[in-house]
Amino acid sequence: MMRILSGIRSSGQLTIANYLGAISQFIALQNEHECFYFIADLHAITTPYDPKTFSHNVLDVAAMYLAFGLDPLKTTMFLQSLIPEHTQLQWLLATITPMGELERMTQYKEKTHQGDPADVGLFMYPVLMAADILLYKPQAVPVGEDQVQHVELTRSIAEKFNKRFGETFPLPEPKTLDKAFSRIKSLQDPAKKMSKSDDNQKASIGLMDTPEQIRAKMKSAVTDSKKDIVFNPNKKPAISNLLTIASGFSGLPITMLEQQFKGASYADFKMAVADMIIEKLTPMHEKYYELIKDKKKLKNLLVDHSHKAQVIASETLKEVQEKMGLAL
Repeated sequence: MMRILSGIRSSGQLTIANYLGAISQFIALQNEHECFYFIADLHAITTPYDPKTFSHNVLDVAAMYLAFGLDPLKTTMFLQSLIPEHTQLQWLLATITPMGELERMTQYKEKTHQGDPADVGLFMYPVLMAADILLYKPQAVPVGEDQVQHVELTRSIAEKFNKRFGETFPLPEPKTLDKAFSRIKSLQDPAKKMSKSDDNQKASIGLMDTPEQIRAKMKSAVTDSKKDIVFNPNKKPAISNLLTIASGFSGLPITMLEQQFKGASYADFKMAVADMIIEKLTPMHEKYYELIKDKKKLKNLLVDHSHKAQVIASETLKEVQEKMGLAL
C-alpha cells in the first residue's frame, strides 16, 4: 500500500472544477492507498484573508470533504497549523535551499512581475510545502499540473539533504491528477480556468450552489458557433468544456454523451448538464448540512487526526535534528 499525501485549500470557496479536478480523485485514492490530506491553513494566510471567518472556512472545507465521500476511517485529514513540526522543518530545510530556486517559482515570479509587493511568506511558501511533504515520507503526491514544480523542488531539497546529512527522505513522485478534469473552464470564457474569484458570478458553479443557481448559471453559459454537440477543444471550446463537466458528473465517456445529445439543441443540452450536476450534489448537500451543524464534532475529528499525523511528523523531525547535529 502506497502512502499518499496532498494539501487541501482552506478556503470554502470551492467550485465544481475543484470537485472534478481534485476532491473526487482524492476520494478515489483512499480505497487503495494510505492517504494523508491536510487542510493548508498556513499556506492560506500568505494571501489576504478575514480572520473572523477563517476558522469557519476550515470547518466548512472539512465538512465538504466528508460529505463528498472522504472516509475518516480510511484517511487521515488533519490541520496543518496544529502540527508545529511543519514550520520547524521548514526552517531547517530553508538552510539548504538556494534563494535562486525560490525566485524561479511561478507564484513568486508572477507576483513580482505584476509589480505587486511580495512578502517573505510567499517567498518561503515552497519550502513549507516541501516540509509538509517530507515530514510524512510519502511515495506519491497527487497534484495538478500547476503544482508539479513544487514537488520537483521538494525532491531537489530532499536530495540535497540526503547528500549532505545521509539518507533520510525518500524522493516523492508527483502523481498528476487526471488532466481531463484539471482544466475545467469558465462558463463565460472557455479560454480561462473556472475560478470562484472570477468577477463574473456566472462564470463558475459553486459546490454549495442551489439547484436554481446551477440551472441559471448553466442557462447563461456561452456556447460555440454551429449547433452540433461534439468534443473539439480547438474549434468548440465552450461545448467541449460542458461535455467534460457532463462526463465528470455522469460518469459517462464523452463519446457516449456525443451520441446521446446528437441533434439536441444547446439549450436542452445545457439543462441536461445542469441536472447531472444537481443529481450528484444534492445528496452531498444534505450530508454537508448535517455535518456542519455539529462543529464540535468536526473540531474533535481534526484534532484527533492531527494527533495521529503528529506522531509521524515528530519522528521525522527528531531524525532530521539528529542528522543535523541539533539533538542533545
